Amino acid sequence: MRNVFLFIRKYSNFLLFLLLQIIALSFLFRYNKYHEAAFMNVAGEFTGRINQRYSKVEYYFRLKKINEQLAAENEHLNQLRKENFESTDGNKKSVLDTVQTDSVREIRKYTWMGATVVGSTVNTQVNFITIHLGSLQDVHPNMGVVSPQGIVGTVVNVSDNYASVMTLLHRQYKVVVKLKNGGDRGTVEWDGISPMFVTLKDIPKSAKIQIGDTVVTSPTSSLFPGNLTVGTIAEIVDDKSSNFYTLKIKPATNFFNIEYVYVIANSQYLEQKRLEDSTRKKFQ
Repeated sequence: MRNVFLFIRKYSNFLLFLLLQIIALSFLFRYNKYHEAAFMNVAGEFTGRINQRYSKVEYYFRLKKINEQLAAENEHLNQLRKENFESTDGNKKSVLDTVQTDSVREIRKYTWMGATVVGSTVNTQVNFITIHLGSLQDVHPNMGVVSPQGIVGTVVNVSDNYASVMTLLHRQYKVVVKLKNGGDRGTVEWDGISPMFVTLKDIPKSAKIQIGDTVVTSPTSSLFPGNLTVGTIAEIVDDKSSNFYTLKIKPATNFFNIEYVYVIANSQYLEQKRLEDSTRKKFQ
């Protein structure tokens, strides 16, 4: 307190001058319309600049919450995709001596769950991402994983609250896809060279293709619904010794900055796999 009084005493003349100057300016701006308008204009511009900067700072700190809200909204919309459902005639009934009745209904096959990416690699031959969902959230191996832009990979290992996902950028990863235009099917895999491209094989040379065509998931895949974006054709390699093209595909997903993904659960996966395994064993 003593220092405050010493400061006031030392600068009393300047403080008195400043106070009188403020009073004089207030009279000037209050009772002179021109000066009042000029002051309000300057004050309004200054206040606007301050508010604009404050809004930018506030918006920056709200980005995480906004991204989470967008991810939740995308999850809800993805749940409504028609590819998640399939028609069944399981309740078809034949009644003796009457006409046959058939009530077609749809059942949900795929369910989407949003997840945050907490770890990832892109610079090795065997790349994975780690997501913050695990067995306690009903995540299991052999579930497909996609980003808002396109497919990412497949869940291969889980703990209580985390899961490891083998991505497209893994030498052992393969997925059945098709050309959006024409529907010709092939297999996407990675050659381990550039993380910017994957390879699409087994597309017949009878297929009509061009640079920029879209590649999507095939409905024959048990991991993904059909028609999810995989990437676009970046290069066509015409092997004269083969009847098939080798295509370089630019993935739709940017694996360098992936933050949010969706885990896709196929409710009929185990049933389909048991049937296929049983059939192979039966005819071996």
